[in-house]
Amino acid sequence: MAASGALFSWWTVGFPLAGAAVLAAPAMGLQVPIAAVGALLIGCTFASVHHAETLAHRLGALFGSLVLAIAISVIEAGLIVSMMLGGDQPELARDSIFSALLIALNGILGVCLLLGGGRHYEQNFRVSASNAFLAVLVPLAMLTMVLPSYTVSAPGPVFTRAQLIFVAAVSFVLYVLFLYVQLVRHRSDFVADHEVIPNTPRPSGRAFLLALALLLVALVSVVLLAKLLSPVLESSVAAAGLPKALVGLAIALLVLMPEGLTAIKAARRNRLQTALNLTLGSVLACVGLTIPAVAITALLTNQSLHLGLSEPMVVLLFTTFLTLSFTLNTGRSTVLEGFVHLAIFAAFVLFTMLP
Repeated sequence: MAASGALFSWWTVGFPLAGAAVLAAPAMGLQVPIAAVGALLIGCTFASVHHAETLAHRLGALFGSLVLAIAISVIEAGLIVSMMLGGDQPELARDSIFSALLIALNGILGVCLLLGGGRHYEQNFRVSASNAFLAVLVPLAMLTMVLPSYTVSAPGPVFTRAQLIFVAAVSFVLYVLFLYVQLVRHRSDFVADHEVIPNTPRPSGRAFLLALALLLVALVSVVLLAKLLSPVLESSVAAAGLPKALVGLAIALLVLMPEGLTAIKAARRNRLQTALNLTLGSVLACVGLTIPAVAITALLTNQSLHLGLSEPMVVLLFTTFLTLSFTLNTGRSTVLEGFVHLAIFAAFVLFTMLP
């Protein structure tokens, strides 16, 4: 019972249920303050990741990383699609996905390397795993966010209908193939022998099913609460005279915040491989699953989808991947790599606000 209490505290159950209640309030003629909607949105996001971690503890480390990554991707895809359905926002998907890439690969990873290296001097990880992540992530990012700026079949940084269908299909297939390699074919490449996993009791079957149900409620609540909050976010950015790309940045920050904290905690406990699996796995799922979702939405609603990045952002993306190739090719990390990635992240934030 003690373990169940730890798994299901007041906030892990209360936030999803409160979010569902708030969504039903308009049907009963009740008005909910925007501040309360925002607080519930953040609470449901943390609760969803908590329940995903419960499922992960039951299923095992690698399947756990997969559950977390898919949960994060469902949240982001749901947020983007719901906002796309609320109005024609051709740049929203690109801004959100690109922000998630830069936040995860520079911000979260930089903090992991900095705090982990500062506490443990030097940390080790499997080069085979990081190479597998990059081998799929680099072409996916280039195909979906760089190539559209250079195609000439349609005006602007967009794909034609046939091109968009092809890129969405390739993104999904590559992600599924990566999962097969990670979970079946070369599973041992993604598990570090030196990492010590906490010896805590596995959740029972009943706790597993309850966590699954609460996870689904939390995910649905996050998506629909964000739809309520999105007009306020967009109008606030416009009123402040800030670039519209900040809306996508805000979505990515919200979605990646719980996963980022989980990865940082793992790095501080000298479990850098777990932190890398979480960080790189979530951003890979973000591209591999969100791109097909927004592509299908754009095709069904006949919306224009601007995926191509501007030249300064292409430079930042290329710099990120080039730096990652140096960071992840030795199998060990120090605080230096953490500082470098955080410098790139700071440049991303600056040039997003001051393009």
